[in-house]
Amino acid sequence: MLVIAIILIIVLIIASGVKIVSQSKAMVVERLGAYDRTMTTGVNYRMPIIDRIANVVSLKEVARDFAPQPVITKDNVTMQIDTVVYYQITDPKLYTYGIENPVSAIENLTATTLRNIIGELELDETLTSRDIINSKMRSILDEATDAWGIKVNRVEVKNILPPKDIQEAMEKQMRAERERREAILKAEGEKKSAILLAEGEKESMILRADAKKEAAIREAEGEAEATIKIKEAEAKGLELIKSVKMDEATLKLKSYEAMVEVSKGQSTKIIIPSELQNLATIGTTVREMLDQKASKDK
Repeated sequence: MLVIAIILIIVLIIASGVKIVSQSKAMVVERLGAYDRTMTTGVNYRMPIIDRIANVVSLKEVARDFAPQPVITKDNVTMQIDTVVYYQITDPKLYTYGIENPVSAIENLTATTLRNIIGELELDETLTSRDIINSKMRSILDEATDAWGIKVNRVEVKNILPPKDIQEAMEKQMRAERERREAILKAEGEKKSAILLAEGEKESMILRADAKKEAAIREAEGEAEATIKIKEAEAKGLELIKSVKMDEATLKLKSYEAMVEVSKGQSTKIIIPSELQNLATIGTTVREMLDQKASKDK
């Protein structure tokens, strides 16, 4: 029985040395107090009694949100800035033996680095240069923590809190700037509206003037064409008169016939030209001579 018990104890001791390391984990193993090896993912074996697991390290990326730190800008403005540091353990051995309490060390290093960077910037630059601050801090922290087996992937400035009086002044400045932009936009809108109205009135006046000009041209062309037609008719009348070679007596007779037609109208007063009066006198004399000749023949 004693032998069986001893064998069971030995088997249990040997079995206790089997270690299974899960994904994204690492175990630092010491043998007799000195670093021996780092056990990675999978089944591993450590010698019982003489081997000891000194540290179990997570290889995942870690985000640490550090408390706000008071910093002073180049123009002597004190503000509170808090940061978030994203880091990852790349060497479990260095992380275990490199520095005592690495997280606290990173926090202190972040605070001192932040004060150095902000001390070179004025307030306005600090508020508008977050990317520059993040880049500088990441570079400095990554270089400093490399000896600790830590890789700093990025640093983010989370909040920048100026003093209350400066916040109020900034709000007033922003409000004034917004009002100024609003006034400019309103003035530009009114200007564009006035320009459009003026251009519309101008085009309307031009169209009206063009219409009047076109109407006057058409009217003048109509009058000119009518005058030409009248003159052409008169010219044709004269040509016809010349072609028939009418004598003075014929013209007077035609005038008389025209007067007869006029007398048939409703007018109560007729003015007879002197030429027609002479023609009427001649007609009367001829009629009297014809009547006397007829009486003699009887």
